[in-house]
Amino acid sequence: MPRGEGQRGPDDEVDALFRLSPPDFTAARNNLAARLLKQGRKDEAARVQSLPKPSISAWTVNQLFWRHRGAFEQLLSAGSGFRRTQSARLSGRAADVRGSLNELRNTLSELSRLAVDILQTSSGRAPAGVIRRVTATLEALASYESVPSAPRAGRLVDDVDPPGFDALTALVPRAGDGPRDRRSSRVLDFQKTPPPTSRTRADVDSRRAQRQHDQERRQEQRRRQLATAILARRKASRALAAAKKAAPLAQAALKKAAMQAKDAEREMLRAERRLQMFARRADAVRQRARTLAATGQGAAQAVVEAEVALRRAERTIEDLRKP
Repeated sequence: MPRGEGQRGPDDEVDALFRLSPPDFTAARNNLAARLLKQGRKDEAARVQSLPKPSISAWTVNQLFWRHRGAFEQLLSAGSGFRRTQSARLSGRAADVRGSLNELRNTLSELSRLAVDILQTSSGRAPAGVIRRVTATLEALASYESVPSAPRAGRLVDDVDPPGFDALTALVPRAGDGPRDRRSSRVLDFQKTPPPTSRTRADVDSRRAQRQHDQERRQEQRRRQLATAILARRKASRALAAAKKAAPLAQAALKKAAMQAKDAEREMLRAERRLQMFARRADAVRQRARTLAATGQGAAQAVVEAEVALRRAERTIEDLRKP
């Protein structure tokens, strides 16, 4: 299992995908795949495109790996220590199994608390079911230690189940590993096929029920989406039929409106011609009025002058008649 930056590999862009929030994952993955394909890296693009979007619990564990590496490394170390003490005890050697188990439980408790903080910061809530799946995945990762088939922390896409019997047999001492008394041999024979504990059964049943619930929820969501799409198709079909029915009426109305527009245009041209004719007539009348006004003004002046001349002649006559 990778535990440090030097063990992550050169594909930092892929690691960056798993640091993103769930709503951003799909678009970023598709963009990265398209960019790799454009660069001619077809195999890498195909691998990136095939990456599924992590479940919310797997995403949370990934964030613990990327954001709280120290606590995560402590969990893996505690898991390794617990496996060593178990192996030592099964081999008949003295080992503090209780102390290593308490250390593992404490690191699990601390990471579970950090997981609650991550979920509340991300979505404002930390459902108990999600926290249970996160804790179960952390326990499983701590149990894998250096098993070759261990999932890659930081790139999880789903919950991790505990390792199988083949991995657990590494705890069973082999011949020549050390002294074993008859009691420990009997314990080892019994431990080769240990029945699952009630807690393990409960965890498995809980995860199975959660997966079933998630599947039913997705199916219900698809059913609602399908019903919505069918309703939208019906509405679109009715709208199309109504549009086809209204199209001829609209076309006829358009033709009628075009004819009315032409008639109105002709009327406007006639009105403009009449307006121009009346404007010319009005201009001629105004010109004649100006001429008449000038003539009238001259006649009035002549009358005034004649009256003045008449009065002067009358005074001259009067002056001449005086003795």
